[in-house]
Amino acid sequence: MDTHRLGRRFEDAAAQWLEDRGWHVVERNVRFRRKELDLVVRRGALIAFVEVKGRRTHDYGRPVEAITRRKRREIESVARWWVARHRTHGLRYRFDVVEVEPDGGGGFAIRHLEDAWRPA
Repeated sequence: MDTHRLGRRFEDAAAQWLEDRGWHVVERNVRFRRKELDLVVRRGALIAFVEVKGRRTHDYGRPVEAITRRKRREIESVARWWVARHRTHGLRYRFDVVEVEPDGGGGFAIRHLEDAWRPA
């Protein structure tokens, strides 16, 4: 399976996993300039900007390790743009990561890292 299709499957699995746990997917693949934010999800008064990272194997470490400081800053800039565009008041915001890896049985192992980082 090509990388793009596998990435889409990882995002689909992450979105479904979050919805199954009470999150509402507000938007997917939010683009601002050349940057992208995978998922914007909401539960109550909390908005989480979610980066979905998947790996086929553990050969290169955990998926979260692929999120560099530069990538975090790009996600933060899209999140700032999204907040300004939606003018949402009274909400809290955070940055989460959802790691997705094949479980060997045709499904996925999913790990949700809440409040994975804070903007500098």
